[in-house]
Amino acid sequence: MTTHYDHAQVQEFWQYVWERDDVYALPADATDPTYVLGMFPYTSGTLHMGHVRNYAITDAYARYRRMQGDDVLHPMGWDAFGLPAENAAYERASDPESWTQACIRRMREELETMGFGYDWSREITTCDPSYYRWNQWLFKRLYEAGLVEYEGATVNWCPDCETVLAAAQVEEREASAGASGDAPSREPKRSETSSQVTTDRVCWRCETPVDRRELDQWFFSITDYAEELHEGLDDLEGWPDGVREIQRNWIGRQEGAKITFETADHGSVDVFSTRPETIYGATSLVVSPGHDLARTLADDSEAVADYIDAVREQDPDEVGFSGVETDATAIHPLTGAELPVYVAGYVLDDVGTGAVMGVPGHNERDHEFALEHDVPIERVIEPTDGDGTGDLPYTGDGTLTASGEYDGTASEAARERLVADHGALEEDVTYRLRDWLISRQRYWGTPIPVVHCDDCGHVLVPDEELPVELPEFVRTTGNPLEEHDSFRETTCPDCGGPARRETDTMDTFVDSSWYYLRFLSPDLEDAPFDTELADEWLPIDVYVGGDEHAILHLLYTRFFTRALADLGLLDRREPIEELRSQGTVLYDGEKMSSSKGNVVAPQEYGAETTRLFVLSAAHPEQDFEWTANNVRGAYDLQQTLYGMATAFVDEGDTRVERRSHDEYVAREIDRTIAAVTEEYERFRFHRAATEIRELARLLRRYRGYDRPHGELYRRGLLALAAMISPMAPHLGEECWNKLRGDGLVVEADWPEPERDVADYRRERRLVETTLADVRDIVDTAAIDEPERIELVVAQEWKYEVARLLGERLDDATDSVETASVVDRVLEAELAVDLESRADAEAEAEVDRETIAAFAAELAERDGHQDLEHGLTARTELAILNRSTWLVTDEFDADVTVRRGAEDDELGEKARPGKPAIHIS
Repeated sequence: MTTHYDHAQVQEFWQYVWERDDVYALPADATDPTYVLGMFPYTSGTLHMGHVRNYAITDAYARYRRMQGDDVLHPMGWDAFGLPAENAAYERASDPESWTQACIRRMREELETMGFGYDWSREITTCDPSYYRWNQWLFKRLYEAGLVEYEGATVNWCPDCETVLAAAQVEEREASAGASGDAPSREPKRSETSSQVTTDRVCWRCETPVDRRELDQWFFSITDYAEELHEGLDDLEGWPDGVREIQRNWIGRQEGAKITFETADHGSVDVFSTRPETIYGATSLVVSPGHDLARTLADDSEAVADYIDAVREQDPDEVGFSGVETDATAIHPLTGAELPVYVAGYVLDDVGTGAVMGVPGHNERDHEFALEHDVPIERVIEPTDGDGTGDLPYTGDGTLTASGEYDGTASEAARERLVADHGALEEDVTYRLRDWLISRQRYWGTPIPVVHCDDCGHVLVPDEELPVELPEFVRTTGNPLEEHDSFRETTCPDCGGPARRETDTMDTFVDSSWYYLRFLSPDLEDAPFDTELADEWLPIDVYVGGDEHAILHLLYTRFFTRALADLGLLDRREPIEELRSQGTVLYDGEKMSSSKGNVVAPQEYGAETTRLFVLSAAHPEQDFEWTANNVRGAYDLQQTLYGMATAFVDEGDTRVERRSHDEYVAREIDRTIAAVTEEYERFRFHRAATEIRELARLLRRYRGYDRPHGELYRRGLLALAAMISPMAPHLGEECWNKLRGDGLVVEADWPEPERDVADYRRERRLVETTLADVRDIVDTAAIDEPERIELVVAQEWKYEVARLLGERLDDATDSVETASVVDRVLEAELAVDLESRADAEAEAEVDRETIAAFAAELAERDGHQDLEHGLTARTELAILNRSTWLVTDEFDADVTVRRGAEDDELGEKARPGKPAIHIS
């Protein structure tokens, strides 16, 4: 029989067996399964290494939990709607449906080839009418609950994708293009009136610069949940801090004050300020082009109207600090002074109230605007420490000046007093978060279930007429649904008159905001999901994906879950217990990408090698470089494990009687099981692989040193097969089968230690450091062939001193000197205790001076570190006796281990955890 692992042949066989036995199906009687989920893939056509890494993580953990005895829900589906499929159909003279289904077939085959263990009976596809019917049903429920708005707005428009974009789908990048026709500049653009770097706002998908347009659009009212979404972040202890911070910044909660300014002829205008203490420095009132006051003033002012028309569809960076002064004036609420009113594009419609009090002395943007429009600049806060004196704008805290009765008041105190003293100021909170724009002017998405009737307005399609299905694809520019007369023209459900069907489709992030719920009951026909199962099985125990989805997907999912809870469809308001972000696979320092031409196909190295490498290369959250040398290490580990199992079965040269060194190997097997278990629990698969590799190396060495104990050696090989199987399931199954393990390893129990290995790390460290010390002495003394090696363990009293000293130092403050700590050890009458129970055969009586000297030495040498070894002289002696075969095997020398005595030189040198060594 060959000892070479043929992964292709093995994979095909075991995949057949797993499918035949339906090993990944969730049992029908499961009550609260462990829900493990990877962010489902977009149907791009082929798997890439980002997919493989994501799904290798979820698959390894799902397999591990299953072996731990859990019922595991581990489903897969397809994020199948979206513009790329529509574009691909154009390029191939096909249609999005055909292209998407072909991609799904290809990607599913690749996932199966990789050995990912999914319950395929729960497969969902978001472009299937049986799925997007429930998108439409949920849209209706949100509409009825007042969480859907249809309104005109200035929106982000991608001219390449020919659709609007939600705020989260616009990326800001440092501008690099020069004037039209110029070569791109390496320097960011800067404002002509300032040194501020400007940015380009580009489409998240195609990186085309984004325009602005006025359109009637559909929005989900995510802002209704801004405060709850913000507060809920503190409770997501199982989420990475980075993801929570991204969401926290995007929600952008700000505390401050709402300040009311009265105008001479146009009512009141509210502004929001995080620094109400600067109010005495307000020298203007500035409103956005979309503000109600701006629109009112435009009716009577051609200049205002022209300005609004000019900036309406401009990017904010193009608008800069342009503006127009109006004929209106505002009354300062504290001084009564008349302030000029401006309309300016740097004030955004959807930020705060769409109006600001211009405080150019203490706000950078107001300062830029004031310089450009000759607005007065007043300084009303002075720095308390003198820094920044004379600099404008001054944006720090300080002491108020030129502020009437508040002169001399510190900034923070002034904020509280101003709000308390004046009715025009009121405590308020604002958010950066905007409502979620879900309209897309594209074909390949969920049709919005609304018809527009001239008599009845917006009318929802009745539930019994859902789903509103997509018609046959029409090749055209723009939105194909606009060109599809039979789809667009319909009748009003309310009055029966002619009506026009909504031709916008939903943002594909609607599909992914609740798909995790559909996996619970994918065939349910009368509801989007089983609410009883949802209440019982949620939240998702472990969710894995890239942190680039912190806003586009994860924030939307948290919103959707809360909205469904308020609709009475869920009990839980947070969908995910533990979130794991996976890092990027790099090639030559760059992210693997088809556009960069640096993609390595998963099948190029085989499923096992690829899976094992992406899991063992680094912590799941870290980026790592794909290199052939490192891939070779994963390949070699497979061959090693397979070869060991095969050789054991073929050769069978073992013994029955136990020998002293068998106990060391037995304990190492247990230590490795404990260590690998801990690493799987913490998703540190790279460390689990290292532990497995080290045990395999030890077992090979054990077999080479002596005929192995048959039962013990087989147990070690079975443990290796079981522990590697979550990462390399075909290999684990093949080795398990060769070793005649019970049943399938995928259904086997996770191995358990047979003895207490609570101190396995200390025991292992003792052996490893002792071996390292022996090697160091041999190398330093240039001993070519050592004949005898003596290891001497410290006297028992030294371990007691180290233990007590460690406890005292841990309790001491930094100000407590070492000598004081030593005194406290001695005050415990340690010397008396030791003298009364000294081992007469091994140790002489120990006096107080000897103990004091030794304690002082330890404290000076080790400080607070490593004084509590947790071992006694007896246990250290036993550990070293069990491991002497390793020294003998490496140096071919006689090895002895003994306890040190007080009257011998080696006994004097020995320390707890650091035996004295003599080599001759």
